[in-house]
Amino acid sequence: MKVTAIIPDELVNEVKKMTGGATITDSLIIALKSYTSKQRLIKVMDKVRKDPLVFQDGFSAAKVRKLNRKV
Repeated sequence: MKVTAIIPDELVNEVKKMTGGATITDSLIIALKSYTSKQRLIKVMDKVRKDPLVFQDGFSAAKVRKLNRKV
């Protein structure tokens, strides 16, 4: 998608340095992917905080490892 945006040069230069992108476009793509990944992770973490995972009675990591090693 072609976009025209007014972004301060200082911010663009900082993003280029941090991402290591070859071009401004590459740098912005890397930064936007990183941002969206972080936001998705925050959403999942919030969801787990509100409704924590609960293991079944008798669950143990040792039992799961033993099952996985049988395969």
